[in-house]
Amino acid sequence: MASRTPLARLFTVVLAGVLAGLVLAVAALPGNLLVGYAARAALGGYSALPDALRTPATPQRSYLYANDGKTLITTFYDVNRTDVPLTDIAPVMRQAIVAAEDRRFYSHDGVDLRGMARALVANVRGGETAQGGSTLTMQYVRNVLKNDPGRTAEERAAATEQTVERKVQEIRYANALEDSLSKDEILNRYLNIAYFGSGAYGIAAASQRYFAKAPADLTLTEAALLAGLVQSPEAYSPIDGDADAALARRSYVLDAMVATGAITADQAAAAKAEQLKLRPTAQPNGCTAPAGGHDDWGFFCDYLRQWWLAQPAFGETVEEREQALRRGGYTVVTSLDPQVQATAQKQATGVYGYDNKRALPIAAVEPGTGRVLAMAVNRHYSLDANPDGQANHPNTVNPLISGGGSVAGYQAGSTFKLFTMLAALEAGKPLSTGFDVPSRLPTRYAAEGEGACDGRWCPANANPEWMDGYRMMWDGFGRSVNTYFVWLAEQVGPEKVVEMAQRLGITFRADADAAFAENNAENWGAFTLGVASTTPLDLANAYATVAAEGTYCKPLPVVSVTVADGSTVPVEPSCKRVLDADIARAATDAARCPVGQQSPFGQCNGGTASSVTRILDGRPVAGKTGSSEGNATETFVGFTPQVAVAGIAANPDDTTDAVGGPVQAKVIDAVARVIATAVAGRPEKAFAAPSPALVGDPRRPVERPEPDDRRPQRDDRTEDPLEEFRRWLDRRG
Repeated sequence: MASRTPLARLFTVVLAGVLAGLVLAVAALPGNLLVGYAARAALGGYSALPDALRTPATPQRSYLYANDGKTLITTFYDVNRTDVPLTDIAPVMRQAIVAAEDRRFYSHDGVDLRGMARALVANVRGGETAQGGSTLTMQYVRNVLKNDPGRTAEERAAATEQTVERKVQEIRYANALEDSLSKDEILNRYLNIAYFGSGAYGIAAASQRYFAKAPADLTLTEAALLAGLVQSPEAYSPIDGDADAALARRSYVLDAMVATGAITADQAAAAKAEQLKLRPTAQPNGCTAPAGGHDDWGFFCDYLRQWWLAQPAFGETVEEREQALRRGGYTVVTSLDPQVQATAQKQATGVYGYDNKRALPIAAVEPGTGRVLAMAVNRHYSLDANPDGQANHPNTVNPLISGGGSVAGYQAGSTFKLFTMLAALEAGKPLSTGFDVPSRLPTRYAAEGEGACDGRWCPANANPEWMDGYRMMWDGFGRSVNTYFVWLAEQVGPEKVVEMAQRLGITFRADADAAFAENNAENWGAFTLGVASTTPLDLANAYATVAAEGTYCKPLPVVSVTVADGSTVPVEPSCKRVLDADIARAATDAARCPVGQQSPFGQCNGGTASSVTRILDGRPVAGKTGSSEGNATETFVGFTPQVAVAGIAANPDDTTDAVGGPVQAKVIDAVARVIATAVAGRPEKAFAAPSPALVGDPRRPVERPEPDDRRPQRDDRTEDPLEEFRRWLDRRG
């Protein structure tokens, strides 16, 4: 940078102002008017510059990556640009832009009087304003002011008006910048803001848009082509404009580089002979245009965007947060696991195709952090129209996995029995709490019509022969015995069960559910059977709370957020203890039964999802199936200490369209295979057993074993079951 006296600066600005007026009007304004304005303008220094010029706040796109920090999900931008340091720009690109736009860049003080004089002569000869004599510094000033988000639309428009006043202001600002910034810093800023056509702002976006490469890797011919675009980006763009004109400009730039000594004549001739080789690459933008055509990532992307818009760290209002995402240049490493997501998508579409009106939304969550690993469904996240007026298939942007907007969720059936078991354990009832369950159970809740007995709600067991009889929490949960859990909910109070579900993150998005929970929870006896709507994400996270031994974490779609300047925004998991760890362990102990595993106390004697253990090759796992009334929906949620996954088969558009019981086996397998991918290569981790206080005395009446039940059999009801189980293990070696 040069240090000059105020008088020298005044002389430069006055003379430049006179030339600028002549260049623009091909005639001189009254000298005293222009000189007076220029004198006043020249007195301002760097400190008097607008904030946008002293501290550029140019918009940059934000990047979203998967949890590996490398797999690009998408970008968000209003203006497609990303700042890069000068060291990351090929030297040949720097030479090309100087040769094309400002050959005396390294010798003038921000204003090129010789260039202005040359432009004046050319304009007089041509009879119109064809050349402006602007330097790179002046062009940079213009670009900043016309894009400054802190200015009004009128002020931004004024930055490009062909007026003497605007030109003199531009000269003044350029003059002040040159006093404070190095030439390389000005060149770097210019290359990061210049428009190269086809939606690409800045050299990083342009390199990617035209050649699918970083600016550090540009060749001579590529750099010359890009440098030639800035004079008239849309006209010269070889993608959207005139390819022949682009090549002509490339030749001009190559000749200019010879004139500056950057390259030899032979190098220029060889470069001119090269054919135009483009690799047009459209930069993904937003959730409906993800990288690599992965429209299945859109549902997770949309969930992240909704999370972002709710975070005060990114702005005081939703509008400010949206602008920050699209213009702030953030680098976001999300929690999405590409392998888990791929498996979840494969499983969802394996059960139902994209064109099927029924859907299998699946969510995977990490216990202890709440980080969302996958969100999949057999739908394209797309705004494209659906054929024949179909509402949500094959294309939709509705949050079918996380809920929100018009999506309240789906009934998850007996998976809600977990909340009843937890409420009972918290109320002091041990796992061995027994009840001789009937096929139908008259309750205290008033009801009429089908399912009522003498004016009372009278729920029934789906498979009386297998479910009826003396049950404790282990086999009541394993065999999914309706009347046992309705009875258990009556013992502790349905309102306690509802509160437990809410404590674990179940959100009542349906108005009727929310009203019942708020005003009549003590009479919501059917709640334990899963009649309230929920989503796979809420359900997976609720079970993840149990997997984390009672620590609830809000669902979190990010791992880290880095600002364009390299600083970070804190995005740590938001967790709190909502259950005593021993209670969570006890519930997990019973949740081993549905998946065909055995609790440490040997009380599992039948399960509804035994295939899970086979798919996971015996790895410790727990979970629960759920079927809503008439098999309208079929659900399975499973968990290990490292992951919780839930899937719900349903028709999102028609609750009367029952998916049918046979699909449950496919849902179970689908969820199990997602779990298998999530834990692959990770050390096997066992569940901790609960304390004896929460086990109680598990002695019961003698039962007839199931044909495929390999549990040790009791001959009397007084033998210690722990000792019996140990002997059985010894016999099996």
